[in-house]
Amino acid sequence: MFPEELSEVFGPAGPLAQAQPGYQPRAAQQELAADIMQALADRSVLVAEAGTGTGKTWAYLVPAFLSGVKVLVSTGTRTLQDQLFRRDIPRLRDALALPVDVALLKGRSNYVCHYHLDRLGSDERALRSREEIAYLRDIQRFTRESATGDKADLPSVPEDADIWNRASSTRENCLGQDCPFVKDCFLLKARRHAQDADLVVVNHALFMADLALREDGITDLLPEVDMVVFDEAHQLPDVATRFLGQSVSMHQIMDFTRACEAAGLAHAREAINWTEAIGRVETAARELRLAAAPIAQLPGGRATFPAIPQAEVFDAALSRLIEVFEATLDVLGLVEAKHPDLAAAAKTAQSLHARRLQWGHPARDSTEPEAQPAVRWVEQGNHYMRLHRAPLSVAQIFSGFRKPSQAWIFTSATLSVQGDFSHFVEQLGLGDAASRSWGSPFDYPQHGLLYVPDGLPLPSQASFSEAFAQSLLPLVDAGAGGVLVLCTTLRAVDRIADVLASHLRTTGSPRVVLRQGECSRGLLLQRFRSSGDAILVGSATFWEGIDVPGDALTLVAIDKLPFAPPDDPVIEARLNACRAGGGNPFMSHQLPQAAIVLKQGAGRLIRSEQDWGVLVVGDRRLVEKPYGKRLWRGLPPFSRTRDAACALDFLQQRAPVGEA
Repeated sequence: MFPEELSEVFGPAGPLAQAQPGYQPRAAQQELAADIMQALADRSVLVAEAGTGTGKTWAYLVPAFLSGVKVLVSTGTRTLQDQLFRRDIPRLRDALALPVDVALLKGRSNYVCHYHLDRLGSDERALRSREEIAYLRDIQRFTRESATGDKADLPSVPEDADIWNRASSTRENCLGQDCPFVKDCFLLKARRHAQDADLVVVNHALFMADLALREDGITDLLPEVDMVVFDEAHQLPDVATRFLGQSVSMHQIMDFTRACEAAGLAHAREAINWTEAIGRVETAARELRLAAAPIAQLPGGRATFPAIPQAEVFDAALSRLIEVFEATLDVLGLVEAKHPDLAAAAKTAQSLHARRLQWGHPARDSTEPEAQPAVRWVEQGNHYMRLHRAPLSVAQIFSGFRKPSQAWIFTSATLSVQGDFSHFVEQLGLGDAASRSWGSPFDYPQHGLLYVPDGLPLPSQASFSEAFAQSLLPLVDAGAGGVLVLCTTLRAVDRIADVLASHLRTTGSPRVVLRQGECSRGLLLQRFRSSGDAILVGSATFWEGIDVPGDALTLVAIDKLPFAPPDDPVIEARLNACRAGGGNPFMSHQLPQAAIVLKQGAGRLIRSEQDWGVLVVGDRRLVEKPYGKRLWRGLPPFSRTRDAACALDFLQQRAPVGEA
């Protein structure tokens, strides 16, 4: 593939222009495609930041299509994965008239499992409500008719419905080749297609799950490819931390004991008194929860391993659980060949036991260094207890899995802090990567205004959330479009939503206030888009992945600078490690991370050339603290003001006639 080919494809008379109404050639898009093409030729690493509107999706898909090599594209979420597979790729494939075979591959929990669905249908006690009975019928009919078995293709059953956990498999309870339905398995079909396809679309969670399994020597998940493209790559460090760590919950243990007892009584009753043996495991698990009870009184209901209250009691309870669990595991090892359900129980037990042993190593008084420095902590609440372990750094593990024969492309609108990629590059161990940034083609100074209200309390003051919400009321009244309020805590979501809802009731406004937690994220966004003038108040999950062009979103308000909470066990451990190494954790970790998140939140406002609106940041530190300059300079080049009248005027001048 030559540069002139790209010029022809992206040119004003090229196939993209002919296939896409309103298509406009963009120099940045073609330059990004050329850099990706070069990285593929060199089999090197490219970190590419491309502002909103650059057209980065086609910029990486065109080289992927024209190269003739096998490509894996990893997206940030399953929603984006589906959008890429069902909309963007078919459009480009038609435009280029290329017979590219594309496969969509998700984690196993997204596919109906014939075996577990069959068991669910034959066990009336497994259904917990009339709603689940209706869901089961829908899933059974879907399974007979579907070619994919992908739960995203069955909208009548919510993707987060608990019944999916019982109608799909896990790695531990999958029967593999022993399954009586193996020839019909949706997951195996999807994986086989991925092995044969020219381009495979996955998500970051699946990619990281594959990395975690490769750590254990398992390599049957993702196919070998020549190029990997990570779209929405800014999410990778957090996803990698989550998947390259481990967790064990008491809920998982109790689920295992029920499945184990049922399988033992049904298929190996003579081997052991299953009820008595399982009872010992359940008693030990309850005693561990009781030993961890003081943790529930700590901030966030969590404690790191060195700070566990009454550590001797906790350690003794954990040792007891390990002891009785090992006894059950030994029995399962003797009988697992008798039936697939016993084999599945044995696999689950081995996985839980291995994670628990790894969590407890090294022991509290051990001087043995860890091969991979990690942080361990316990979460305890009224209805849950979890043991967590996460690596302090994912850089070595993540970067170590790139083969020299592979090109890796990382792209997102938010990877740098004012063009400095060092924070992102260091997090993932990409020291030899080339990096480049392209700004958005949108006219931000004319279409957008950054407003930092003057006179608000500091975010640390108790009166802040109320004052911030009050400062939004005139803007809400003046604007005719939708409002998105992004908060840094769930507590702030409720406080701010209450103030806004009370104001609308008082003024008799028909506008609605939607808040995180009322229903699923997808349903909230659907209501927000369809309303056209609703107010949506949310926290972390709403800071990115929201694309609402036009007047349905003309005001984005951010309460505080999104500094990660320092009491988060992983963040606290990383800050301490940075400090111990003589570094400045605020400048090298907290500030650049906040800059990337802030840029993500601000990016919700302007999504097309015609979009306009006001971005409100209630945190005065953005303009009053010396470090604030690094943050606002990293945002798109909005016009700026601290004057409420200026912000009101901006909204009123642009509101449609008769609606202001």
